[in-house]
Amino acid sequence: MAYLALSEAIRLARETGQILTAATGVVGLCWLLLRQDRFDESEKLAALTADEIEPRMSEASPARLAVWGELWLRVAAASVRNNRPDLAQEARRMAATAASALSTEDSTFPNHWGGFGPVTAEVKAVEDLSVLGDARGVLRRADDGLLGAKAVRNFGKPTAPNWGRHRLDVARAHLTLGSHQDAMDELLQLRRTSGAWITHQPMARYVMGDLLKTRKRTLTQDMRSMAAYLGVTG
Repeated sequence: MAYLALSEAIRLARETGQILTAATGVVGLCWLLLRQDRFDESEKLAALTADEIEPRMSEASPARLAVWGELWLRVAAASVRNNRPDLAQEARRMAATAASALSTEDSTFPNHWGGFGPVTAEVKAVEDLSVLGDARGVLRRADDGLLGAKAVRNFGKPTAPNWGRHRLDVARAHLTLGSHQDAMDELLQLRRTSGAWITHQPMARYVMGDLLKTRKRTLTQDMRSMAAYLGVTG
């Protein structure tokens, strides 16, 4: 049903000349294909659409730059999961180019599917490291540069789901390196800020489940509470 709804929305937007709205729909459709592990289709559709709406950097509106950047984020996400690191790297470079032309994060739907800006582009680049299993790389970049407190304050935070997924990557990296309390601190912060959202995240349950399996010391009250909250048993 989601596929049909998105396809129809894209068709109607194209017919009425709303090109950026149609492209935003494609961003959503590529996300759906990505969730279904249809990496080739997601990558090709995003790249084709990005080529069609490629802006002139000197005169493009922020909205056009953002949608174009979001499409390259989809290309990168699909290709890194499809074992095509060279294409993923090039797609991240294109997304960074779009992001560098923006002075702030923008998450105004329907102009953007999931928000875009300098911080979002960096968050997604760090996500690649998580996908590749580079836990130290994730932690090295997680709170530095564009993800440092000053940059996030200046540019603005990404959308709550994008930021939340990033912090789950950070939690997973801490867990991989044996820092159980640091992983718990990330989960606890997400519970405080995005309590309903985190209960629907498989990554949160994975982190909590793995922590229960690998922790040798007695569980803290916070750990027992979080496990119950996420519905995870040892």
